[in-house]
Amino acid sequence: MADTGLPINSELTDATMSKVLAISEEFRRLDTEVPGQLVSVFLYIASHNPCHMQAIEKELRISPNSVSRNTDWLSKYHRLGKPGLNLVVKVADPTNARRRLVKLTQEGHKLVDRINRILES
Repeated sequence: MADTGLPINSELTDATMSKVLAISEEFRRLDTEVPGQLVSVFLYIASHNPCHMQAIEKELRISPNSVSRNTDWLSKYHRLGKPGLNLVVKVADPTNARRRLVKLTQEGHKLVDRINRILES
């Protein structure tokens, strides 16, 4: 690729998008391979804490398998014996043992605090 001689533009042109990028980077600090769906699931849980896994399926329009896979990744133990991000925990719904609730862990609350600081800056 030929060098045009123009300087590389790093001038901030949209402060809101810069905040969104900073939030994205918070997730990438946890795992550089974090997919967008995982971020959406975490943000849904954070904004509806605690919530039912079925609510995540319905509101985000993703399959039960995807919700399970994403909440496993967000939990202490990911699939295939890999460590998870330890941001949420799954518990039985005390009113209906067949349903599962997902809620933030202490680490999950810390991430929410960091995101809120970015949004408030």
